[in-house]
Amino acid sequence: MKLVRYGEFGAEKPGTIDAEGILRDLSAHVSDINGETLANKLDDLKAIDPNTLPEVAGNPRMGACIGDIGKFLCIGLNYSDHADEMGLDYPEHPILFFKANSAIVGPNDDVIIPRGSTETDWEVELGAVIGKTCKYVSEEEALDYVAGYCIVNDVSERHFQTKLTGQWTKGKSCDTFGPTGPWLVTADEVADPQNLAMSLDVNGKRMQTGTTATMIFNVAQIISHLSQLMTLHPGDVISTGTPPGVGGGMKPKPVFLKKGDVMELTIEGLGTQRQNVGQDA
Repeated sequence: MKLVRYGEFGAEKPGTIDAEGILRDLSAHVSDINGETLANKLDDLKAIDPNTLPEVAGNPRMGACIGDIGKFLCIGLNYSDHADEMGLDYPEHPILFFKANSAIVGPNDDVIIPRGSTETDWEVELGAVIGKTCKYVSEEEALDYVAGYCIVNDVSERHFQTKLTGQWTKGKSCDTFGPTGPWLVTADEVADPQNLAMSLDVNGKRMQTGTTATMIFNVAQIISHLSQLMTLHPGDVISTGTPPGVGGGMKPKPVFLKKGDVMELTIEGLGTQRQNVGQDA
């Protein structure tokens, strides 16, 4: 099932995309696509015949596919080929940082370069969304706690991230730096989260080409590890790292985003994002 949220920012409605690609409204069944819905009503939603749902007219804005996100957890340096391009050792444990919830926007909303930025970069990532309370779980059972998967663009300001003394979160949490969606594809429709092709283009030029098969820590290992440290709640999002081709790793010199650029991101089976890049005044 492909779950979506559509409409104006802050007033999104729940919906689903049927087999023909038609957007249908779920407002009669749930108030939002959020942690409560994933924990308590997901099976009921899957049982609905999409043909009985009203079609949504026009081409409304798509919001982030999860509402009321509790925690936005991100894993850094988690693809072997990305670590290789950056000339960095593989981490012994998953590297964790947080993205502020105020960074979350829809999959096709503008990404705005913040004031003072000189190194705003792109990162296509697989997002895993927790569907039930998760604490001290094993790797073998970890995927049972995933409600679904989505695309995340972990937009990053490298100077803020590495030169402003502190945690990576400084360069990861600027407004609009968390496009999420377009769909939350339920876990039963993703046969193997470790075998998904992924790509990112800037202005029509392919920058990132990868596969989730090259993760250093797979989705199950990440969830198990995090659950030893904190309780994961329904609606929490885990962004699981990026493959090679980020602007900061370009040779002979880095390439970063500028006003007027267009990013397009795709992960196999999870849809496509497209963002225009603007500049904060």
